[in-house]
Amino acid sequence: MDTDRADVNTVADDAAPSDDAPVGGTSPQPSRAGKVEHFTVAERVAVGKTARAEVPRSVHAEWEPSPHRPDPVVLLEEQAETRVADLIPIRYGRMLVSPFTFYRGAAYLMASDLAMGPRTGLHAQLCGDAHLSNFGMFAAPDRRMVFSVNDLDETLPGPFEWDLKRLVASFAVAGRDRGFDDAQRQAICRRLTSSYRGAMRGFAEMRTLDLWYSRVDVDSGLERLTAQVSPKALKRFEGNLAKARTKDSLKAFDKLTHLVDGEPRIVSDPPLIVPIEELVPPLEHHRLEEAVRTALRSYRRTLAGDRRRLLERFRYVDAARKVVGVGSVGTRAWIVLLLGHDESDPLFLQMKEAQSSVLEPFLGKSEFASHGQRVVEGQRLMQAASDIMLGWIRTTGIDGVERDFYVRQLWDGKGSALVELMEPQTMAVYAEICARTLARAHARSGDSVAIASYMGSGDVFDRALATFAEAYADQNERDYDALKAAVDAGRVKAEIGI
Repeated sequence: MDTDRADVNTVADDAAPSDDAPVGGTSPQPSRAGKVEHFTVAERVAVGKTARAEVPRSVHAEWEPSPHRPDPVVLLEEQAETRVADLIPIRYGRMLVSPFTFYRGAAYLMASDLAMGPRTGLHAQLCGDAHLSNFGMFAAPDRRMVFSVNDLDETLPGPFEWDLKRLVASFAVAGRDRGFDDAQRQAICRRLTSSYRGAMRGFAEMRTLDLWYSRVDVDSGLERLTAQVSPKALKRFEGNLAKARTKDSLKAFDKLTHLVDGEPRIVSDPPLIVPIEELVPPLEHHRLEEAVRTALRSYRRTLAGDRRRLLERFRYVDAARKVVGVGSVGTRAWIVLLLGHDESDPLFLQMKEAQSSVLEPFLGKSEFASHGQRVVEGQRLMQAASDIMLGWIRTTGIDGVERDFYVRQLWDGKGSALVELMEPQTMAVYAEICARTLARAHARSGDSVAIASYMGSGDVFDRALATFAEAYADQNERDYDALKAAVDAGRVKAEIGI
């Protein structure tokens, strides 16, 4: 047998770790001198076995809050310190819609909790906030619809299981939100982890370039989906896909602009959309517009040469501040309207503030000086296909503070799963798709052989994470209640329904 193409399953369960096996992840690693180390498959398998001996798979089932666990409201208020103060009540209002929406905004809380738990030491590039709503469809550069993790604001290298725990717990929380019983939720969570484990094993046996090119094409997956979900769910998915295909800059132009003195301008819908001329006094309009133009020039330098040429075909027209998401509310996000030939040729960009990852207090600072670059580099590493307009900037805001942003197209065929309408079987299928997608993203940067070896071929890891998911869903509800109590007591303010 070719030792570099060893059977991961066989070695994972039968071989003992060697005394000279490398410690930690064994993806090719640069040494201090810049040399890239490469290890045999057997050595990489041994790393997974060693990690399993030191951190048994069953310990991942455990979740018990420490007596010294920080007050969740204090952590949320800590995040609020660097955000737009007027928007924080909107963030809390969106989080208080349900425990599920709370979970979407509680990535920092969970990162703090995961830091107190077991760690395998097997690292990959993490999403950092891998809940089920941060996966979705978008148009790849070849214009085919693909499915991938699509929110990388918190990306950072770290233990692979942190992302997986965040994902599996999100399905437990969503299952409760949908009224599923314990058995249904457990089945979904175990299927998710089993799918991740099986996918990672498959990626560990793939050729390196085949793994790199691997992606989930939505159209090719439709046939398989037909046999797994109800006709009603399939029809809903097809409608959602058709809607996503039309969600592009032209659609954004129709929805978000109107004519003012013959020139298109972004509509005003405060506090959710606020054009730049409404953010500063009239005498400051020109200065702010020049700041946007300067930011665009800076952003252009982070693009590859061909994309710079593409961007240069568009002229700047208008910009506005736009509130986005749940967890991101309060961070600064801008939409920028550019035009090519005329009004039938728009390009809408989003400039989204990139603050420190919620993982950094627990895993160390990013290697990148710019958090915008951190997000872009992480996105390119985790996605098989990324937005051609991805770039980053560091710019000084209207308050005189220097901040980092990353830039992408506002809409480019984007679509999200309709979680609020899913039945148990549909959610189980969706869990499997998300799990395989996350495994692919981790395998691109982490050591798929070592991770597969750690998880093994049995269901010990699956059962452990399903147990953890339910326990953490309980914790999420307690944290939700804590925020609600803080609002009721006047400790913090929430604006509901915005």
